[in-house]
Amino acid sequence: MLNQRAKMQLQEESTDNLAAGIKAGDRRALARAITLMESTRPDHRKLAQSLLTELMPYTGKSIRIGISGVPGVGKSTFVEVFGNHIIDQSHRLAVLSVDPSSAITGGSILGDKTRMETLSRRLEAYIRPSPTGRTLGGVTRRTREAILLCEAAGYDVVIVETVGVGQSETAVADMTDMFVLMLLPGGGDELQGIKRGIVELADLILVNKADGDTETIAGQTATEYHHALRLLQPRSKQWKVPVLTCSAKEGRGVENTWQTVDKFRKERKRSGEFNARRSSQARSWLWSETTESILNDMRQHSAVKKRIPQLETEVASGKLPTSAAAAELIEHYLAGKTRS
Repeated sequence: MLNQRAKMQLQEESTDNLAAGIKAGDRRALARAITLMESTRPDHRKLAQSLLTELMPYTGKSIRIGISGVPGVGKSTFVEVFGNHIIDQSHRLAVLSVDPSSAITGGSILGDKTRMETLSRRLEAYIRPSPTGRTLGGVTRRTREAILLCEAAGYDVVIVETVGVGQSETAVADMTDMFVLMLLPGGGDELQGIKRGIVELADLILVNKADGDTETIAGQTATEYHHALRLLQPRSKQWKVPVLTCSAKEGRGVENTWQTVDKFRKERKRSGEFNARRSSQARSWLWSETTESILNDMRQHSAVKKRIPQLETEVASGKLPTSAAAAELIEHYLAGKTRS
């Protein structure tokens, strides 16, 4: 049986090999590293942090694109044709697609590899579907780490495709350079059905399915959103959000979309906003990770776990204010930490 020092040495050697494989562009090493990042085991988390620290000098050289939209808007179909076009421009592409987890079983279909059949066969593409788990915002808790790993593996374009538009679907905008919102033809219905906040976060709006009988409606929808954007607070004073139409089914509008992405990157870098947004996102990530880590530790604390069922019952029945229950849990947690 290995002693503790021998185990640690094996783990360090394993991490070094994994890092070397990722830097060499080994897709299997990248897949194993993302799986390690997604693990909740404490020993795996330490290994993951060590691995990411080693790879940080090799990250940050991609353009990160977040894509969101209502279910059925054609995100996966668009990502496939868009991704093939990007690769044809001599880029390497990573797609991190997030599938919804069942609220009952926790399971996920993870079907994007089957939906992106032609893209998944390209050697220059890497597609990684992951379940949301309990994470809100249309992404997984470890999506940020996965982006960095893909960059370290040499992918210079990273697309994060979210599960769909919802009340907390805006998290992807806080971890990508450019946030693309996809809409269905329909104008007024869409304006009513999508939260104002997510429209204000968009750097590019795409009206998909501009083909066949809906081509004219798609054009009308784009015009309506173009006018509506004038009434909203712009995310950047240096960038006027374009509203474009496209057809993922027929491959139309894809080249124009990529040219817009390239223009966005160049203008944002020239103005200094590109790096400023990334710095702001890194600070936000620091506190998000700190909050989540403390919360997870708190939930596992013995004194807290004993009180949770009773306090939840009292809060649910209206006998105790939520703020008072929260204060008690924090008090138990801090008292336990002081004793230990």
